[in-house]
Amino acid sequence: MMTNTEICETLFKAFAQGDFEMVRKVCSPDLQAHQNNGPAMDLNTLLGFTAAVLGVVKNFRYEEAIRSSTASGFVEEHLVRGTLPDGSELNLSACVVGEVVEGQITQLREYVDSAAAQGLISALS
Repeated sequence: MMTNTEICETLFKAFAQGDFEMVRKVCSPDLQAHQNNGPAMDLNTLLGFTAAVLGVVKNFRYEEAIRSSTASGFVEEHLVRGTLPDGSELNLSACVVGEVVEGQITQLREYVDSAAAQGLISALS
């Protein structure tokens, strides 16, 4: 079985590559995800959001990841980078808290710099 930090690393690698099959393998079908304490997203909604982001951000990637295992999962801080449709660069700080039960992620809580996310929000609109 993978460690919590290996699960975390696998998740973000899969997100960046658009490997939704791998995301489904490391996430519980009952996953609940929140961004900045917003409404809960189920796994399908999260995958749809991720596909939309990958569709508008060229060269999407996570950089400078700092991962830590916790008693109940993981925490990862990273920069989200890529090129937005208007040619500007996305440079978004994020912190994600994940809960892992029996080798699968059951909860994700993502906190991002909402001011730095405005270009991405506009591109998704």
